[in-house]
Amino acid sequence: MAIIVHSGTMDKLYPAFMLASSASALDVETHLFFTFWGLSALKKGGLEAAKLPGLMRIGTGMMKGRIREAGVPTLSEMLAMCKESGDVKIYACSTTMELMKIREEDLIPEVDEIVGATAFMAIALDADIQLFI
Repeated sequence: MAIIVHSGTMDKLYPAFMLASSASALDVETHLFFTFWGLSALKKGGLEAAKLPGLMRIGTGMMKGRIREAGVPTLSEMLAMCKESGDVKIYACSTTMELMKIREEDLIPEVDEIVGATAFMAIALDADIQLFI
């Protein structure tokens, strides 16, 4: 499965990680390509800082509380679960890094590779499932 993650907001990151962790539980190799605003999640502290989008942003604290009450893992915990499975690979978009002036040392250690869109397209073309979140 290949997933392009273009947003760094909670409402997009949770589905991406939930799908990736569910796929890995089924032994499905999964590739997550973080580009544009999604790349902010891969910056150190980015997952912890993720909020809801737009006007819903004011409800971020309430939503994080509900997530905790429901026993749903945090975004950081979900990423750790994905990486522990060995079936999930994390890619940072090299072009977005240039545009946003993000350096490799700004990224979390869970990033497997920094690649361009063409390299990720080769991965996506071989995938049975392609998603854009």
